[in-house]
Amino acid sequence: MMLGKYVILTGILFAGFHAALAQGGAVTGQVRIIGEHQMAKAAGAQDAVVWLTPADGSPVPMPDVTRHFRLLQKDKQFEPHLLVVPVGAKIDFPNHDPFFHNVFSLYEGKRFDLGLYESGSNRAVVFDRPGVSYIFCNIHPHMAAIVIALDTPYFTSSGPSGRVTIPNVPPGKYTLHVWHDAVSAEKLNRLSRRIEVTATGLDLGAIDVAVDDNLPMTHKNKYGRDYDAPDPDSPGYRR
Repeated sequence: MMLGKYVILTGILFAGFHAALAQGGAVTGQVRIIGEHQMAKAAGAQDAVVWLTPADGSPVPMPDVTRHFRLLQKDKQFEPHLLVVPVGAKIDFPNHDPFFHNVFSLYEGKRFDLGLYESGSNRAVVFDRPGVSYIFCNIHPHMAAIVIALDTPYFTSSGPSGRVTIPNVPPGKYTLHVWHDAVSAEKLNRLSRRIEVTATGLDLGAIDVAVDDNLPMTHKNKYGRDYDAPDPDSPGYRR
């Protein structure tokens, strides 16, 4: 589901998070967007998330998540559009618009409905299970954001150049996972593969991501119905 330009929280913000883990090598790579269709041309190389999980399926020790994250509602938009957090993170949803919003998610990650709340107020959600949560407003259909909660500390997102770096990965065998909003789940599953990280790290080389040109561009409201036509006199639009 291609929902717009991303502002991705990269692994740089987790420097202290990674530093609390056992020291290891860096896993690096280069994301390349493949395709000649319009969707491929619109998808930037910075729109990918890469993470590692132990190949044997064993859990990874996770440092305590003490800070709050934030998805701001301003000018009928979520900021940032894409947020990658460790499982257990609490995300605030402050409303800085001069009207009501109703934030909800009914997808595989975290299901919630914050209800209607006014300008200047805030509500929060703990993302206590791994998964991808597509987040919308029940009043404004063009508002959309994505939260990816991961049960591993070894993750990052690509910058404008497509370069990715996961620091401090202990030596061992891992499964590499890749996510991009313009790629179907089936294709994403095929991008997963086993890797082995040594004490000096690992260069993954090129990570080719072939985007889809036929993913759905619209969504339903929280009742599973089409959105009503905008009503300027409703609480969601009244200034």
